[in-house]
Formats: sequence, C-alpha cells, structure tokens
Amino acid sequence: MRQLLIDLFSFEDRPRFEKLGFLIFIIIVLVFPWIVKSAYGRAVMIKFLLFALFGLGWNLIGGYGGQVDLGQAKNVGFGAYATGLMMLWWGTPFWVTVPVGMVIAAAESFGVAYPMFRLKGHYFAIATLCVALVWKELFVFWDWTGGARGVEIPIRPTPNFTYMQFGSPIHYHYFIFFLFITQLLFMNWFRKSKLGYECQAVRENEDVAASLGINVYRTKVIAYTITGGLGAVGGSFMTVYYLYIDPDFVMPLDLSILIAMTVMVGGAGSIWGPIIGAALLIPLDMYLGAWLGAQKRLGIDFMIYALIMMVIAAREPKGIWGIIERVRKKRME
Repeated sequence: MRQLLIDLFSFEDRPRFEKLGFLIFIIIVLVFPWIVKSAYGRAVMIKFLLFALFGLGWNLIGGYGGQVDLGQAKNVGFGAYATGLMMLWWGTPFWVTVPVGMVIAAAESFGVAYPMFRLKGHYFAIATLCVALVWKELFVFWDWTGGARGVEIPIRPTPNFTYMQFGSPIHYHYFIFFLFITQLLFMNWFRKSKLGYECQAVRENEDVAASLGINVYRTKVIAYTITGGLGAVGGSFMTVYYLYIDPDFVMPLDLSILIAMTVMVGGAGSIWGPIIGAALLIPLDMYLGAWLGAQKRLGIDFMIYALIMMVIAAREPKGIWGIIERVRKKRME
C-alpha cells in the first residue's frame, strides 16, 4: 500500500520545471471560476478539463501503447447512457452509475479487442472507427435508448450531491477537476507500472518486446480495455452536466477525432501532452464556434486543426511537448 501511494503521488522523476508548471496549473484551475465571471469562459474551462480527462485516458492506448484508436466516442457514449438511463429508469445515484458505465465500456472494449488486434497500423485504426460508427447507429435506432430523440435527465428540485445536479457551474468546475486529478494520478501510477513499461516496449518495437518475454497481444488487449473504462467516466460527467444526451452528441465521429487530436497535438506518450493539447484545441474550438457561427459547419475549424497538425508534425512528430523537451535539452547542453 505504501509503495502504491508513492507511485500515485510521486513525481520525483520529473524535472523541476515540470513540477513548477504543474503547481502553477493547479493554482490557475482552482482560482479560475472566482476570477473569470463570464459564464462562457467558465464553460470553456470545464470543457478543457473534460477533454484533458478524455485525453489522459486515450493516451494509455494511443500514447503509451502506440495504437491509434479512433473509436473512443463509443466508450464515452456507454458511460453517458449508463448514467442517463439508470437515472431515468430507476433513479439510481450518479456514483453508482459511474462504475457500471466503466464496466460496460471495458467489457465491450475487451470483447472487440481480440479480433481487432489481429490488425495492425492504419487497419486497426479503421477497425476502431468502424466499430464506433456501428454502435452509434445502433443507439440511434434502438427505442430503449431513446433513439435519435435522446435521453433527458430528470431535474432535481434542489442541488443534490447524490445525483450531481447543482445550480452553479462552479460546482461542476471543481467536480470535473476532481475527476481529472484522479485520472492524472492513475496515469502517473500507470506509466511506472509493469503494464506501463510493457506498453511502451510494445510501442517501440513489438518484435523486440516479444523477444523479452512480453505477451504483445495480451498487453494491447489489456491497455485497450482499460482505455475503454476510462473513457466512460467523462461520458457520465457529460450526462449530469448537460442533462441531455443523444447519439450525435456523445458518440459522434468528431468526438473520437478531437480526443485523438488533443493528445497527438499536445504530445502522445507523456503526462502533460493531453493537457497541453486540450489547452490549445478546446478554447480554439469553442471560440471558433462563437466567431464563425454557421460557417463552422463548412468545416473551417477542422481545416485550422489540420493546419496546426501539419505544422506540428513537420516541426516535431512528438507534439508540442516534444518541442518543449527538445528546447529544454538544448539549453542544458
């Protein structure tokens, strides 16, 4: 237990500038809702933390595992619908629905992982995309999920911690921050765990990893399964935050792509990559929507994303964090 706590909370292997940056980041997030009074500004911060949460989960398979997963939206949807339907049908407390959603998403990921990991590279990426699209269409046509109409969450008359319904966005700000920190600590433990090192070995070279006694197939399946469960947590939050879900909202292709882009732009395979990527892309997405209005539907936002990706890929394939690391190493020389 003592070693587990050390692995969770210890960042001793990180450079001093990372620790200082993380401390500044924590302080900014904690005081943000008291400094920024704009409702839209607060909504941007909540969405940033949500996608940083999504990115941390995706980073397990996409960054440390080196597998391009373009279907994370299905896991978000499983978490969202598990919470929404259980609250609607049985009045189940939020805190009970979250682990149920995680188990459903993890079980589905485990089930599809075995046939999908027969594929490699872009074939695997296409397979994850196809599976996610199939699930989205099923949720659109199934009556018991509300179909295309979606699910409206019953509103409680008073603020309620059990069902996570509050009258002020400040509560949701600190709630998503709590979920984010919890997942960050988990990822800090994971990257130093046996499975974490195995995933990184598989990412670098599968043949070499296998020669060292690592079961490559098993490692990828476990990593994909855990990623599925982590994605469901953010989906559950979306349900109680927006109080309405439908397949086009919680399971769209755009969501899967944006989650993957968040990590790849920030720096896959690093703790801070998802945070940096979300800090860049989410405010850009939110304010582009406000500035462009109907023109956003023409795909201008994705054109800008593509331009950013091309510039970063040409400069540093490891993302913005790779650029930061390279600059830091040059200064140390």
